This record gives sequence, C-alpha cells and structure tokens, in this order.
Amino acid sequence: MIAYEYPFNERVRTLLRLEKLFEKAAYFIEQQGWREHHVVLLSLFEILEVAGRADLKSDLIQELERQRQSLLTFRDNPDISEEKLSGALYEIEQSSAALLAMTGKIGQYLRENDWLMAIKSRAVIPGGVCQFDLPSYHYWSNQEADVRRQALQEWLQPLTPLRDGLSIVLRLLRASGTAEQQLARNAYFQLMLSGGASQMVCVSLKKQLPFIPEISANKYALNIRFIRQDLDGSRQRQTDNTVDVPFHIMFCNL
Repeated sequence: MIAYEYPFNERVRTLLRLEKLFEKAAYFIEQQGWREHHVVLLSLFEILEVAGRADLKSDLIQELERQRQSLLTFRDNPDISEEKLSGALYEIEQSSAALLAMTGKIGQYLRENDWLMAIKSRAVIPGGVCQFDLPSYHYWSNQEADVRRQALQEWLQPLTPLRDGLSIVLRLLRASGTAEQQLARNAYFQLMLSGGASQMVCVSLKKQLPFIPEISANKYALNIRFIRQDLDGSRQRQTDNTVDVPFHIMFCNL
C-alpha cells in the first residue's frame, strides 16, 4: 500500500516536513561519501528554516503534556497493559524534559556558526559550493568520513529533543485513526464533514493501482480526485470517469 497523508492544519504540516528532513539526515549521515554528507548539511539547513517557528517547541510540550494526562486516565484499567502504559508515559516525560531543557531559539547555535552560515548562503546558488567559492568546505569534504560524520552529529545532536518529540506526537496521531475501505465512483470521492477536529487524513492505495489521490479538504468537506501519473514524464491526467478506484481512508486526531 502507498499512503498519502494530508494535514488539515499548519502545525501538522510542519511536523510532517520536519519528520521527512530528520529521516533523510539520519539515512545519509551513515553513508561514507562526501556527497551524501552534503545532503545531510542541506537537510540541516532546511530543518533550521522549518523549525524557525517561535511556538514550535511550546506546541510540542503542550501536546505531550496533554497526551500524558490522557494516558494517566488508563491507570489501573485491567484492559490496558501496565507495562506498556508506563513505558509510554516514561517516553513522553523524557521527551518533554529534553524539550524544556532546550534554551533560546531553535538552532541558534547553528546561526552563530559563521562557517556553516557561509555554506548555507552559497548552497542556494546553483553550483555555489564549488571549491573556488568555498575552499574551506572543499577541505572539509576531503576529510575522512568519520571526521565529517562526527561534525554532522555534533550539529544535529542539539535538535534531537525536537526530533524525538515530533516523532511521538506523529506516532500517536497516526495511531488515533481506523482505516475504512471506500470506493471512488468514477474516480471521484466526496465526503461531507461535520466541522470536526480531524488533524490529518490518510488515503492508502495498493501499489499496483496507477492512481494518485488529489486531495482538497477543510473541516466541512473532503474531496478526492484520482488521477493517473505516467512515469515517462508526461503530465498528470485525470482518470477515465468510468473507472472506480478502491482505497482506504483514515481520519486522525489527537
């Protein structure tokens, strides 16, 4: 199945973007080449931009506390594993404590690193980090992989509480919904919503189906139009209106 997540608000949209950036950095930092480590640096700069919202840390702390209070109500419930509940509470408490320990603006230590900011400013220019533009970066790129990796880990490590906090929130958000089988008649699906508080919708299709869901939604209505994407580079085109498309849908809300 291929899952397509569509956030209903800017907060969830920001968390999903950061999750993708942290995942990319975690993958490429384990590689050996300087090109892969360059991707980590670019991801770090993007994390810095996306996480620049002043209220992101407080939003995560508030959401984690709300989830902690919610989980506490399951204490002494015979249908709930006490061990798993205690583990979840401990994870949330540790994450909240780490976020509270973060001082100042997110990533300020990176902004104060003139060398990194010089690379960041040149990286937005096509080919802007060539050796004649940034000889010091060229020197760094030619160091041993372990030397580069250690530096990248030092720059990423202070952002770990942010990564862990958003991972918990998104995991709980995804676990809050139940998938339902639906059928898009004539490649189109519409559902009127009651102005509820869903924060994200997830649409899943079998990989074999050559369709992509084009989703538009607000708190009152959800519209999904299924289109074809030819992988030869041609433009997207609307699916034949006589085709019915089976899919799963899940609404998520914390």
